[in-house]
Amino acid sequence: MSGMTFAEKILARKAGKTKVVPGQIVFIYPDHLLTHDNTSAIIGKISKDLEIYGLYNRDLPVIVLDHVIPASSDKTAKGHHSVRKFVQKYGIRNFFDIGRGICHQVVLEEGLALPGQVVVGSDSHTCSYGAVGCFSTGIDRTEAAALLLTGKTWFKVPISIKISLKNRLPATVSAKDFILKLISDIGADGADYKSVEFHGALEALSISDRITIANMGIEMGAKTAVFPVDEVTEEFFRHLNIDKNSYDPIWADEDAVYERCLTYDLSEIVPMVSKPHAVDKGVPVSDVLDLHVDQCFLGTCTNGRVEDFRNAATLLTGKTVHPDTRLLILPASRQVLSEIIHDGTLTALVEAGGVLLPPGCGPCLGAHQGVLAPGERCLSTANRNFKGRMGCPDAEIYLASPETVAASAIYGKITDPRTV
Repeated sequence: MSGMTFAEKILARKAGKTKVVPGQIVFIYPDHLLTHDNTSAIIGKISKDLEIYGLYNRDLPVIVLDHVIPASSDKTAKGHHSVRKFVQKYGIRNFFDIGRGICHQVVLEEGLALPGQVVVGSDSHTCSYGAVGCFSTGIDRTEAAALLLTGKTWFKVPISIKISLKNRLPATVSAKDFILKLISDIGADGADYKSVEFHGALEALSISDRITIANMGIEMGAKTAVFPVDEVTEEFFRHLNIDKNSYDPIWADEDAVYERCLTYDLSEIVPMVSKPHAVDKGVPVSDVLDLHVDQCFLGTCTNGRVEDFRNAATLLTGKTVHPDTRLLILPASRQVLSEIIHDGTLTALVEAGGVLLPPGCGPCLGAHQGVLAPGERCLSTANRNFKGRMGCPDAEIYLASPETVAASAIYGKITDPRTV
């Protein structure tokens, strides 16, 4: 009998079974449910049921207000107000109000996604927590509403894909370049409802790198995208004062069966840019050199961590953003903002001409702040470049690494960061 993949093993354990197979339906109790500004719409679906049956468990929800912060309209403000009232009424422990940061970064910083856990969220980029060996995935609002009442949900056990990595990334080439390359190869639907495991030479990939890669798992359709727990992971949790004995990691068996096995030599990865209007339209930066950009965007849950801003500042220090280009800076959390203030990174970025925005989602989804005008082009470190994503259907969004975005901000056109 063959061994099990990560997804098979963790879902079997959570379902109380010794073995499961792809396609099998299992019922489990997730460790946490993430919601954000959409909490008001979710609880609106079950307001009467909540009055009758109450909340399943006040430790289950993790609520972060991050998508439109501060509130941009009275409608948004009313939504935030209803969430705060819900939190107070039911005594929800894990609530983070505006300014704390983007939900996915906050969940990781607060140690609310641990190895061997299952965490679901009403946001597609919940898959980010696979960076720390957690089975994490997005669900819709109706499922989230049911979970608040019952604490229980179901999964179809996914087929798995194995990605083996060799060597390490060259200087000025980042994890973002690798994941854009992988998505361009596998396609936007190449991993639909599948679990993507990363194996091999992982020691040179930081937790920040792993979050970037796992975050974009959904952009190839993955149900979850996950890394094993190793010394890098353990050090991350030590920094959070979480002892390794407080979590129980799971990883695939050596003889697990995969649908596909792919190998990438990281030393051969080059700076990548994803062209509009699909994430899998990734090309080497050399294919789009000198294309004018009106706005450059550094941040989001994909690339809004300290490491990302430091790498960008290395290129921008002593230089100035091109007069025809705007540079937006959006830290993924208050903690990230605090760190880049204290180490001088933010000073370098602002002195170069960057505009600081509050820790949140804002421009990424076109909710407010940084909305594009018709005909404008933005080079962004975000995870999506869909038509209208940044608020205007007649604008263009290109995706790239923090290094490529920083280099391009200097010259006002798409630039290979290796030349700066």
